Amino acid sequence: MLKRTLIGLIRSFETTGEKARTPELKTRYYKLSKENAWEELVSIMKKKPGYKVLHEVKNVGEIVCEKRTITGRVQDITITVIAVSPVKTAVDIYSASRGSLGDLGSNYRTILDIFRTIDSKLSQYKTES
Repeated sequence: MLKRTLIGLIRSFETTGEKARTPELKTRYYKLSKENAWEELVSIMKKKPGYKVLHEVKNVGEIVCEKRTITGRVQDITITVIAVSPVKTAVDIYSASRGSLGDLGSNYRTILDIFRTIDSKLSQYKTES
């Protein structure tokens, strides 16, 4: 956690992906069609306290949200839904803080918070790769 805060002194964004060094920032996979995963994720984010869905770009598979931090800064969050196969979907998240200073690890914590919610709601569909 201290490492994340130190990185956050200079960096004001965090992203997930296939090659993420930390396991908790790796792409998540679900045994759901892109269509079903999309509906679930939009519903989850619309109900999630503290988050506001700004745009839903279904054909691209992006859900754009924003969140205000305790310090009043705004984070822009993009959740990407990718069809890996007709019955499997990948989910990645990019979170960035507005402003020039680092985020002290808040984007990292935001991503973990979103993944925790998604994983709990879609636990029966979660798969490792």
